[in-house]
Amino acid sequence: MPLLAERMSRAKPSAIMAVAEKAKQLKAAGRDIISFSIGVPNFLPGEHVYAAAREALAHDSGQYGSNRGNDALLDAFLKHLEGSGLPGYVRRNLVVGVGAKHTLYNLAEALLDSGEEIVFPTPYWTTYVDIADIVGAKTILLPCPPEQNYKLTPAQLDKALATKPKVFLFNNPSNPTGMVYTKDEIAALAEVLVKHPDTWIICDDIYNRLVFDGVGYHNFLHFRPELRERTIVVDSLSKTYGMPGWRVGLVAAPEKVAQALVTLNSNHITNLPEVVTAAAIAALSGPQDIPARKAIEFAAKRDRVLAALDSIPGVKCPRPQGAFYVFPDVSVAFGKKHGSIAIDNDVDLCNALLEAKGVACVPGSAFGEPRALRISYTCPDAQLDEGMKRIKDFFAELS
Repeated sequence: MPLLAERMSRAKPSAIMAVAEKAKQLKAAGRDIISFSIGVPNFLPGEHVYAAAREALAHDSGQYGSNRGNDALLDAFLKHLEGSGLPGYVRRNLVVGVGAKHTLYNLAEALLDSGEEIVFPTPYWTTYVDIADIVGAKTILLPCPPEQNYKLTPAQLDKALATKPKVFLFNNPSNPTGMVYTKDEIAALAEVLVKHPDTWIICDDIYNRLVFDGVGYHNFLHFRPELRERTIVVDSLSKTYGMPGWRVGLVAAPEKVAQALVTLNSNHITNLPEVVTAAAIAALSGPQDIPARKAIEFAAKRDRVLAALDSIPGVKCPRPQGAFYVFPDVSVAFGKKHGSIAIDNDVDLCNALLEAKGVACVPGSAFGEPRALRISYTCPDAQLDEGMKRIKDFFAELS
């Protein structure tokens, strides 16, 4: 039999989806499962989005669309960027994709040759490493442990960029930690970036409207606009608008980068479907009350989870201020047992928690931090409280 391409030996399935699939199988088998695993917002977009989709279906042209994206969608994204404090882009700076994951993969293909370096903080979203591995890039990880609130320092960044990596990838607010960089923290990192002109900057900002406690969303370009010539901003409708399955990713970039992504789209996807485009335009251009309300609701859920974690002796969790995740340090459980099951690491803990209590979480090692686990807390409050009670009971039963 002929062999697969060598790159497939480096390709791995999503660790997050693996946990979610196991939880789904147990639930189908009759188990009472509460899943804190997959990062879905668990709400639906407003009726105006569905109305736009129905209208598009009723008047479907059946034709190919633009590789860059529909003009009306690009214009809606331009207004979205202006509302985020990022004015001055034009259509030729923009391009769409099938979700942010697709745009990030295209960026890796466009910017990284085999053996070139991409640097990003740890903890990281699992797919960052997976994409880099597939395209043959070398990942340089910058450890940001809970002791420094999972945040990158200017000194760490300065040292890393001194070696001239091809790409610096930055996620704010963070998946998996939910941490949000303050205005001063972003400004300080921007000052470092200006000193190192040989590195592309990718800002994965897909949670930018889900920020709590008045911290606000801040981007390097707010402080050093001259970075725009090598900065790429990635956004998405998935989290903000409750539309993960619609698969709409958006990129604002220097013109030559955007054009490279358009070329890749012409070979990969051709275009977003008309109905998806219409829904995306409605989401970006229509009422913004649902995203605003959900940010308030998620902050309250965050507080419920933190209160439960704070009551577990030895568990430590920096306070997240965005997205919908908490990322507690659970290493206090390592070396202990739950019944006859030894808990030697984060994977053991998550497996035992799922089997014993029916609660699915993702091991922190999937994100580069093996002392932790990720809890996605978007489920209904009653389910959230029950799941956290089960976690508390699990830790109380360790010996």
